[in-house]
Amino acid sequence: MGPGPAGYGWARVRPARSGLAGPPLTPSHSRAKKPRRPALKKPSNPSLKDPVGVYCRVRPLGRPDQECCIEVIDETTVQIHPPDGYRIFRNGEYRETQYSFKEVFGTLVAQKKLFDVVAKPLVEDLIRGKNGLLFTYGVTGSGKTHTMTGSPGDGGLLPRCLDMIFNSIGPFQAKRFVFKLDDKNGVDVQCEVDALLERQKRDAMPVPKTPSGKRQIDPEIADMINVQDHCKVEEVDEDNVYSVFVSYIEIYNNYIYDLLEEAPFEPIKPKWNNCNTPLRNGDFIPPQSKILREDQNHNMYVMGCTEVEVKSTEEAFEVFWRGQKKRHIANTQLNRESSRSHSVFIIKLAQAPLDADGDNVLQEKEQIVLSQLSLVDLAGSERTNRTKAEGNRLREAGNINQSLMTLRTCIEVLRENQMYGINKMVPYRDSKLTHLFKNYFDGEGKVRMIVCVNPKAEDYEESLQVMRFAEMTQEVEVTRPVDRPLCGLTPGRRFRNQAFQEELSRKLELRGGPIDGEPEEQSVLETFLQNFPPLPACELLDINDDQTLPKLIEVLEKRHKLRQMLSKEFSKAVLDLKAMLQEFDCSVASKENQIKVTLSDKEKTIVRQKTEIERLEKKIKTLEYKIEILEKTATIYEEDKRNLQQELESKSQKLQRQASDKRRLEARFQGMVAETTMKWERECERRVAAKQLEMQNKLWVKDEKLKQLKAIVTEPKKEKPERPSRERDREKPVQRSVSPSPVPNAPPVRLRHRRSRSAGERWVDHKPPSNLPTETVMQPHVPHAITVAAASEKALAKCDKYMLTHQELASDGEIETKLIKGDVFKTRGGGQAVQFTDIETLKQESPTGRKRRSSPSNPDPPEDAADSEWTDVETRCSVAVEMRAGSALGPGYEHHAKPKRRKP
Repeated sequence: MGPGPAGYGWARVRPARSGLAGPPLTPSHSRAKKPRRPALKKPSNPSLKDPVGVYCRVRPLGRPDQECCIEVIDETTVQIHPPDGYRIFRNGEYRETQYSFKEVFGTLVAQKKLFDVVAKPLVEDLIRGKNGLLFTYGVTGSGKTHTMTGSPGDGGLLPRCLDMIFNSIGPFQAKRFVFKLDDKNGVDVQCEVDALLERQKRDAMPVPKTPSGKRQIDPEIADMINVQDHCKVEEVDEDNVYSVFVSYIEIYNNYIYDLLEEAPFEPIKPKWNNCNTPLRNGDFIPPQSKILREDQNHNMYVMGCTEVEVKSTEEAFEVFWRGQKKRHIANTQLNRESSRSHSVFIIKLAQAPLDADGDNVLQEKEQIVLSQLSLVDLAGSERTNRTKAEGNRLREAGNINQSLMTLRTCIEVLRENQMYGINKMVPYRDSKLTHLFKNYFDGEGKVRMIVCVNPKAEDYEESLQVMRFAEMTQEVEVTRPVDRPLCGLTPGRRFRNQAFQEELSRKLELRGGPIDGEPEEQSVLETFLQNFPPLPACELLDINDDQTLPKLIEVLEKRHKLRQMLSKEFSKAVLDLKAMLQEFDCSVASKENQIKVTLSDKEKTIVRQKTEIERLEKKIKTLEYKIEILEKTATIYEEDKRNLQQELESKSQKLQRQASDKRRLEARFQGMVAETTMKWERECERRVAAKQLEMQNKLWVKDEKLKQLKAIVTEPKKEKPERPSRERDREKPVQRSVSPSPVPNAPPVRLRHRRSRSAGERWVDHKPPSNLPTETVMQPHVPHAITVAAASEKALAKCDKYMLTHQELASDGEIETKLIKGDVFKTRGGGQAVQFTDIETLKQESPTGRKRRSSPSNPDPPEDAADSEWTDVETRCSVAVEMRAGSALGPGYEHHAKPKRRKP
């Protein structure tokens, strides 16, 4: 399904279209640009290829209370869903997955139905001279070995295949050693004499082989092969003779071992048993691994593999069971008898036609047809974190997973080559398993796969990977094998020869009459054997003996008469045989004439059909040429359409980007215009207010001067001791000067968020570390304030007021402290912003120092100077407390605290 996995959804999907499955895509992954694949290329002649047949079998649960994650929807579809506690999310939705196969077999399907659908067509092709490959695939404990071997009373695919083969070719089997396999994956035909010598050598062995009918069979084996279906192939060439050879190998840790090899016994070095331990103390003899070779027809075979000729189902399955005991198995946490290797049981069928008489095998190697059926039980894929494998078990699991991964890679490369019309090299040689069966994927026979799955929830992830691989395998097409003629001679020779012999014997029995004067009817041979007089004793012990010689003469005369009678009967039988042969020749000649007439009619029909075929072939070629032109035109149009669509998409994206840029620029310009407008409005208001304040101050100064002048003119001049009164008079304008000057109206602040006033205002008291203590009596104090050394988003989020303490040197050398105040509000981006609204200036001065600076050269001023000093408006205003509205920063100045960038 993959992929991520591709294939999530409620409808039927195919998740394995991209190869390996993966996790759900993140937004960054979805925006990543994928490499463009070449366009799909249709096969030139799809009728000559067949897809790999993939079937699914679901085994029943071990316990009824187990959780199930696989459900059979119909005959071709299964649905797999995550178990409780395990969820797959894509785009925030929970997904289930459905997978389709050629046929799905549920938990209640019997072994016979599975055999009839999957394996029976392969056996029929085997007898017709075609190769086949059938393998079971799945995780550990999914029922692969049970499907292939079966159980007592319920045989699997292997015993049923053997039973069908021997039920079909049983009466037509050749004698032993007539067919002899060579070491180069070929077969030869021996004459009857050589085959007889081979059988005599075999019988002369120290432990002679008992006939298959008298062999004592294990009851467990007998229960497995006792299928009682009597399934057979209907159309078997009865003029051929057949012979079956079986071999059994395993691929363990990427090495090939022969399970039927009988290693010679050595008293010093004992052999292995089925538990891979020595039979006696000391060193053990490791089994010798085999190598792969390529024959002259470019087919792969195992060199030096033991191939046993078998004549019955019992004998063949006994050979299989003998090799099964040597197979590598182990006890793991997932399976009590887990297969640690891939096993391959190969059935080879050799067939050759009879000669013209129908008695012996035709001694021509070109007429021999050798076909084979490979039944593969793959080891189950497993995860080491579930099996807790260590040591040898861990190494075995690694080699099993590596070989299965190589098989998956080869399937993916084959699929890509066929779908996209490329010629990428398939890595068959990376594993012995794929290297052995590469000919099947190259078109040497049909390929069938049975996917075995365990529906329990613990195997969900492994079952998901198996399903994806199985659906991907269905898309691989294998070239259909070419039909080969099995016999080039006239059919029916065996039965014609047998019918001739039966007819001859019947006529001889009918023509045989009674002997001269014999009352009973019996044949000449029976009369000769029963009434032939024995010779009496011929020894003469007395010269006067006159009985021995007469008796001898009488017996010889009788024998002479019988011989004459037998010769007459023999000549009569010869004449009858000649007459019968003449009649047979006449019948054969008449039949030949009839056959010739029929053949001439058939030849005429064939000529007409050939003419029609040639016409249809020409028409097909013309149509194929037109189809090819139309396909090329359609490809060009599709390419143009694709290019135009891409161009249209790129232009539409460009237009969208331009429109978005235009909108963004418009928004930016509108914001800049609004900000500039507000800025100039505030500046104009500030200048107007400042000008108004300046004019008011000038008017007030003029008024004060006029009042003082009026007082000087109207009032008499008093004495100097009345200075305190003048000081009191002087304090009055000071009181007026202390009154706050009009503050220009500040522009309204765009507060986007206001906290509740019921809880009180909280301040952020920002005091930089560089501040110096002034040690003054009046210190600024803000209740419920958060004192910080640097502005932070966390502190701003908790408060709605902000105060910054700033110190600098004044013109007179004293420290001037400014308290810059502002409001805190939230921004649209999720951060905090500060808008400054006011500045308070705190300044420390010395009164005596002011006077000294004003007149340093005249310490004792005159009375008129003192009066003018106390009456000077500017002097009195300088003593007042200075209050300034606004700041050098200007009203409406905003200080933004950037929020921290959150990771997506």
